[in-house]
Amino acid sequence: MAPEEAKQRIDSLTAELKQHNYNYYVLAQPTISDYDFDHLLKQLAELEKQYPEYADPESPTQRVGGEVTKEFKTVKHRWPMLSLGNTYNAQELLDFDQRVRKAIGDNFEYVAELKFDGLSMSMTYEQGKLVRAVTRGNGVEGDEVTTNVRTIHSVPKKLGAGNYPDFFEIRGEVLMHRKAFERLNNERIEKGELAYANPRNFASGTMKLQDSAEVARRPLDCYLYFLYTEKQIFKTHWDSLQAVKNWGFHVSEHTRLCKNIDDVLAFISEWEQKRFDLSFDIDGIVIKVNNYAQQQELGFTAKVPRWAISYKYKAERVETVLESVAYNVGRTGAVTPVANLKPVLLAGTTVKRATLHNANEILRLDLHEGDSVYVEKGGEIIPKIISVNPEKRNLDAKPVAYRTTCPACDTPLIRKEGEAAFYCPNDEGCPPQIVSKMQHFVSRRAMNIDGLGDETIETLYQHGFLSHISDIYELHNQADALKQMDRFGEKSITNMLKGIEQSKAMPFEKVLFGLGIRYVGETVARKLVAHFKTLERLQAATLEELTAVEEIGERIAQSLVEYMSGEVHQQELQKLQQQGLQFTLEEAEVVLQSDKLAGKTFIISGVFEKYSRDELKEVIEKNGGKIVSSISSKLSYLVAGDNMGPSKLEKANKLKIPVISDDDLLDLIG
Repeated sequence: MAPEEAKQRIDSLTAELKQHNYNYYVLAQPTISDYDFDHLLKQLAELEKQYPEYADPESPTQRVGGEVTKEFKTVKHRWPMLSLGNTYNAQELLDFDQRVRKAIGDNFEYVAELKFDGLSMSMTYEQGKLVRAVTRGNGVEGDEVTTNVRTIHSVPKKLGAGNYPDFFEIRGEVLMHRKAFERLNNERIEKGELAYANPRNFASGTMKLQDSAEVARRPLDCYLYFLYTEKQIFKTHWDSLQAVKNWGFHVSEHTRLCKNIDDVLAFISEWEQKRFDLSFDIDGIVIKVNNYAQQQELGFTAKVPRWAISYKYKAERVETVLESVAYNVGRTGAVTPVANLKPVLLAGTTVKRATLHNANEILRLDLHEGDSVYVEKGGEIIPKIISVNPEKRNLDAKPVAYRTTCPACDTPLIRKEGEAAFYCPNDEGCPPQIVSKMQHFVSRRAMNIDGLGDETIETLYQHGFLSHISDIYELHNQADALKQMDRFGEKSITNMLKGIEQSKAMPFEKVLFGLGIRYVGETVARKLVAHFKTLERLQAATLEELTAVEEIGERIAQSLVEYMSGEVHQQELQKLQQQGLQFTLEEAEVVLQSDKLAGKTFIISGVFEKYSRDELKEVIEKNGGKIVSSISSKLSYLVAGDNMGPSKLEKANKLKIPVISDDDLLDLIG
């Protein structure tokens, strides 16, 4: 066979086998017998051996996995993987639309996309090659699962020729099609193995397998839906989707460009029933402002983008019987009622318990003992009681009365003004609170202490080794006593003590989050540490100084003031400092180029042709200026670019704040 003929045959076989692979593994709809497929694959392998220069890096002969990952590495996302806010009816979407209009005016479009029910994934490409794939994790960092993602047939390992940047990140959803899920589950049942509850659980579990050869045998698909680049190369999200499709990525053909919110609502209505005709599960629709400059102008809250939102379709509902109400005490002392139900099948799983949220919810439901109740899965994850069926209620049924004392320590419960939850105030003497706080502190998202799992913490508490977080750092003095306990061998004790010692190097923001202060999540902890830099400054901060920090509201500030003023908490912090934990932000020192902007405050808004907003921010800070988050009469300058929100400009003009361009800013520093 001539070389040119061999190349054509290799290209032809590669394309044909890729399609057959997709039909079989992903869609579970094979159009060729296994024998014929193997025959074609053998032909391709022989040709690639003779003419390796013509072999496609994406060849079906290569996508078989085989690498074993002993431990998934935690990788920080270059761009945070934020979740989306949810809406459940048309009015909530119209409210979202009004918020967008208020910020950027009326001249904008939306992109409406199917909300895939799978596992979020971020993939990095360099020079057209897939170099890293990372799960969402906590949004800031996730698990690197590159070897597993390389086995997914619809994910390119290497792009062909195309006008793509040298470096970019692309986000998508790993999922399993229903027919493939059913086929695999039937195979597992025939082998006597445990069946999976639903396709999403299967996809998520597969990504956690350490043997990529096993992952390769499991039929996963991946739809891509968002592109990140260092420099913006497209003006709109829609344009980027069309481009990445041409680069070879799998993009849903059902995505639609919408001129206004009415088009979005029509799209949602269209897919309410059509979603059941898809080969995979979706649980709603995602709506994004199309223009990137307008996205940037809208910005983010601490948890979600202001330029995107999801609409969740109504969940599956079943009816069952309330058998009793139990109460759980959480880490912050919140007492949550839980309904014990007569077991019922819901969305592929057997439901025995459902959250009742708080006392207000019990009153809203008018819940009585033994009621027949309707149960849904909120967000398709947590079962919850939606309503009761009063027609089936017993005439002598008593209303469910919310308990008045803590179920764990019998302390009278309290409820602060304006809050729905009741709390146990005995945070230093209530066993579930004490244990939960320590479990939170050692958790992966906080101090990530190896060898100290939830059960170990519980055991050490019950045996008197632990009663405060600071006691964890005294365990090295009790190694001999630990050896006398069951399941505490010398190796496990050594590993645990090593993990405790290593945790002392964790950064201040992790320590602050790990303390479990009410309302102080990971994002809030990062913002507080970035602003105050040291524990001493944070402890001394007033309510006004705390609320001046970007996205720190009065509720968070009040919680911090109460925590920092508590004598027991002060003693704990002192002990942790003495043990060598990090309570100071380590950051690269900003080398001032001049002090020409000293004492001046700035807000940067809009899009700039010559510079990115980060570059302008750096210029301001290196010349002594300060970036603030909100417009007030104390603001020195508003640096305005294209597509700036009309509300900001209006407020700046009203307060007579100078509005300058990027060139004007550079003139200020000469």
